[in-house]
Amino acid sequence: MMEEIVVNQDQNQVLNQSEAENTADALRTENQFKNGANWFYWIAGLSVINSLVIMFGGEISFIVGLGITQIVDAIAWELKNTEGMNLDYILFVVSLFISGVFAIFGYFSRKRMIGVYVTGMILYALDGLIFFLVADWLSIGFHVFVLYSLFGGLKALKSLNDTQKPEYSMNRPIA
Repeated sequence: MMEEIVVNQDQNQVLNQSEAENTADALRTENQFKNGANWFYWIAGLSVINSLVIMFGGEISFIVGLGITQIVDAIAWELKNTEGMNLDYILFVVSLFISGVFAIFGYFSRKRMIGVYVTGMILYALDGLIFFLVADWLSIGFHVFVLYSLFGGLKALKSLNDTQKPEYSMNRPIA
């Protein structure tokens, strides 16, 4: 009788250790997914900061920012300095809108919507092509790094969606 209790306790300990490992793996996967999806927020936020810096006459920018917002900012700067047209605020709103789209990608990506996540990655990759036009290799390299991080998050998201039901789905109506 005493041996049965010891055997059962050992089996419970093995099961608890296995459950703990599974839980740790699930947490690592969840963290990898969230870290990947959070890049959309970083892209949006740093693009807004880049636009503000340019609007107020600064000459620095973050390499993780969007190329398309930098083009909008350059147009505003050029119109102001050559044509005397001050469209800073109007074009800042355009940059803010573009950055907001990436914040929305972050929000819905964290809701485990793979289609939105992939769309954000594709648009960010296309945005990275802008830097080829001006041979900004540092920004291109950083776009590649961010895309690699986003891809890691996407792999984790697919793994999570395979093991858990997503909160929202593009294929079913929201009740």
